[in-house]
Amino acid sequence: MSVEPMIPRSLRSPRRTVAERLRAALLHLAEGTADIPIHSETPWASITFAGTRHRLTLQFAGPDAVAAGERLIDALPDHEFTLPRHLVADAQVIAVDHRLSPDPHMTVRVEILLVEEC
Repeated sequence: MSVEPMIPRSLRSPRRTVAERLRAALLHLAEGTADIPIHSETPWASITFAGTRHRLTLQFAGPDAVAAGERLIDALPDHEFTLPRHLVADAQVIAVDHRLSPDPHMTVRVEILLVEEC
């Protein structure tokens, strides 16, 4: 009989929250070129479903990052996210601020509705 060593809780890697997983998925979709300075999360429920509504701001700086941000804008509404125990019910770009001077910069605000799987 083998016995697995007990790893103290303080040494275990913490589990990522669904919000952290969502941010990681968005950063991947943004090709690693974005910063996410703002992320808010509010509970959401209907008669049959429960979940959370996430509002995030992504910032892209420089021509390559702005190009990646434009690809994110195109891909987001139809992107298939893989988030354990959650489904993306809706993903929208709600605002875009695109500036060319003095350096290319784009700010994208998105809203994503996550529904808990039953």
